[in-house]
Amino acid sequence: MMELTVNTSGSYQIIIARGCMDQIGARAGKLFKPGAKAVVISDSNVLPLYGERIMDSLKAEGFSPSLLSFPAGEESKRLSCIEKMYAECAAQKLTRSDFIVALGGGVTGDMAGFAAATYLRGISFIQIPTSLLAQIDSSVGGKTGVDLPQGKNLVGAFHQPALVLIDPDTLSTLPPRYFSDGMAEAIKYGCIKSRELFDMIVREDISQNIEELIYRCVDSKRAVVEQDEFDTGERMLLNFGHTFGHALEKLYDFKKLSHGEAVGIGMVMMARCGENAGITKAGTANEIIAALKKYKLPTRDEMPVDKVLAATALDKKSSGSMISLIMLKEIGESFVDQVYRGRLAELTGVL
Repeated sequence: MMELTVNTSGSYQIIIARGCMDQIGARAGKLFKPGAKAVVISDSNVLPLYGERIMDSLKAEGFSPSLLSFPAGEESKRLSCIEKMYAECAAQKLTRSDFIVALGGGVTGDMAGFAAATYLRGISFIQIPTSLLAQIDSSVGGKTGVDLPQGKNLVGAFHQPALVLIDPDTLSTLPPRYFSDGMAEAIKYGCIKSRELFDMIVREDISQNIEELIYRCVDSKRAVVEQDEFDTGERMLLNFGHTFGHALEKLYDFKKLSHGEAVGIGMVMMARCGENAGITKAGTANEIIAALKKYKLPTRDEMPVDKVLAATALDKKSSGSMISLIMLKEIGESFVDQVYRGRLAELTGVL
């Protein structure tokens, strides 16, 4: 078992261990009063796999859980789905001493966390991430939210979980495409923080060392979040590739590209921009491309660059006429660069 503690506005544990989801009842028992109610939120793919186990564990410790499922996929990440979560919480008469359990991938964690952040102006929630992307990234750090037709994650709140249980066994049920999806975020961590991690991802059979990968990525995010909980400085580095990636997701109405696929393409685009500006070491984009190809991730898209640029207009890192770009000096070394949007147009004009 591997364990980390995140010290932000509230301290919480992250447990990385095979089979640890079955401990949710016992671990929740240390956080909540006996007999507390819980709403377990999951999607239509994950719930049949693990829902009964979570319910049994909670019931065994005297909790009163209920289940709520929604259709799997980014298309469900809408305010209308959040309303159904509120309705279930109200039907179960949850109070501030009760809690929500987010069981699933990034979409589930983001939405269930947002419901928890806003129901009764904030109740506790536990993250049980079942996808690689959620395990190494989105389940940690307290970013919650939903999409609008105008863009990704435009409505949300910072709300740290009470506990994160990462069970690598859940990855055995993950379709290959979504294992690759998560590896894009792992490659991102290597790009922004660790040449050593990047090289490990490129050279090793990562499936044989998955716990170490999860631990390294989560520990990297823990360190960043502790320095910058509310995403005003250092934490922006975690968005490398996301400015263009989110734009691509939006342009395809969240249907053609998965989040990791879009971010991978976005990382290549941003590295190319950096190289063209003389900021990023020559050859960096090609290194990223090689890493993405190893995990069968796309490295380019046919969407016209001018459309991608236009779709960044509502990027959360925009401020007036400026936008914060996450740039690389080289693999493992990143920084935030404030540029005028016109400068972004100039950089993308050579792609």
